[in-house]
Amino acid sequence: MKKALVLGATGLVGQEVVRLLLQDESYDQVTLLVRRRLPLQHPKVEQQIVADFDQLHDAATYFQVTNVFCCLGTTIKKAKSKDAFRKVDFDYPLVAAKLAEKQQVERFIIISAMGANAQSSIFYNQVKGQMEEGLQQLNLTAVHILRPSLLLGEREEFRLGEKMASVISPVWNALCIGPLRQYRAIDARNVAKAMVRIGDSPLTGVHTYLSHEIEKTAIEKSNHKKTKK
Repeated sequence: MKKALVLGATGLVGQEVVRLLLQDESYDQVTLLVRRRLPLQHPKVEQQIVADFDQLHDAATYFQVTNVFCCLGTTIKKAKSKDAFRKVDFDYPLVAAKLAEKQQVERFIIISAMGANAQSSIFYNQVKGQMEEGLQQLNLTAVHILRPSLLLGEREEFRLGEKMASVISPVWNALCIGPLRQYRAIDARNVAKAMVRIGDSPLTGVHTYLSHEIEKTAIEKSNHKKTKK
């Protein structure tokens, strides 16, 4: 039986990852690191309160698990400053990865972003790229980095740009063929499905998945489940 730790359990993808893990019979424990207790009752769930993620390094014992699913992420608008954004999207994931390394976690599975590049002139992509480079410098058994394009789904906060993009996404996705497939918008639920499936992967080392590869992995998971039934 496997044990999972989820960071970012209240986010668009994180919520779905938790739901899928609770349905997965191969997991007997799902630990959530949260700032405040969630209204979630399930015999598998253990909620651990970390009121200040700046003190995440004190939570090492919670990383004694099989897989870590890191769904942390924000926007500069929500974080209110570049420094605050960098904390959530760079500092916290790297601290979590170092704790996972120390506890010899089998898989560290994390959401990055399409366009992640440490040398990018775009601050968002630059931070994501630096985060990825930081992960690759650690001695983790397996690191799986997912780079989704535009995420589709119902967020708690309203984002006008994403709402407009979701309306035109069917047409956009139809136009994105061949090498443009990586730019297709993707349902957050499929990102979560792919993450949970990767939690069964025997691969070691660092692996990166573009948006269309994430979609393919999610579909393979669904087909696999149907076959088992």
